[in-house]
Amino acid sequence: MALAPDRLDRFARHIVLPELGGAGQVALSESHVVVIGCGGIGSPAIQYLAAAGIGRLTLVDNDTIDASNLQRQTIFAPDQIGKPKAEVAAQWVRRFDPALQVEAVVDHVGRDSAGGIVAAADLVLDGCDNFATRLAVSDACVAAGVPLTSAAIGRFQGQIANFAGHLPDQSCYRCFVGDALDNEDCDTCAADGVLGAMAGTVGCFAAMHAIRVLVAGRAAMGDPQWGMLHVFDGLSPSLRSLRIVKDVDCSACAG
Repeated sequence: MALAPDRLDRFARHIVLPELGGAGQVALSESHVVVIGCGGIGSPAIQYLAAAGIGRLTLVDNDTIDASNLQRQTIFAPDQIGKPKAEVAAQWVRRFDPALQVEAVVDHVGRDSAGGIVAAADLVLDGCDNFATRLAVSDACVAAGVPLTSAAIGRFQGQIANFAGHLPDQSCYRCFVGDALDNEDCDTCAADGVLGAMAGTVGCFAAMHAIRVLVAGRAAMGDPQWGMLHVFDGLSPSLRSLRIVKDVDCSACAG
């Protein structure tokens, strides 16, 4: 596949990067990414996935826009309060780059629906806000053989990792958190607070980490770093990384 002249102009700054180049940009244009959650993490991730020229995006969220979202969810505006996040996010993508394919899914992601949502993806980026959904998405990715970029934030700490539990000797998200969190109880930013710029930092990191997976085998920056959890402390600031090993008793990816 060759990029059209207008796409060469649009992505010229990508193409001149030796680590990405034309082959990497073509890989991005051929990719399908499913984004779970269009909120604090999903919002900036969507912006930079679209800006990277991801050819097809499926945006999943069953929530509506609230005034309290606007300090960190930067694709939304005050006159869109009350509207479905996924639909408004898809409208933003269409305005930003009409050449991209984008679909909005206004639905709750659970064990019954996750498999159908992730099945056609080249990668899933999960930035949702509860463990039940995260684990349902992770389990569905393992079953479908789809890589997962997981990103989370708690006050001034961000966690980002790529998982490939469907591959031999690679961990999944459930290997990281275990089975005790299969419920929808979790800390919320309404109770704990969140700095908008911190959410933006984590969302952008997640988009870049997803790009690593999508260009693997096509460009030099294609190092998925499977199972490496990157923990960002926004107050220090500092970054540390640790490996999540495969749990031989994991109910999702073992055996």
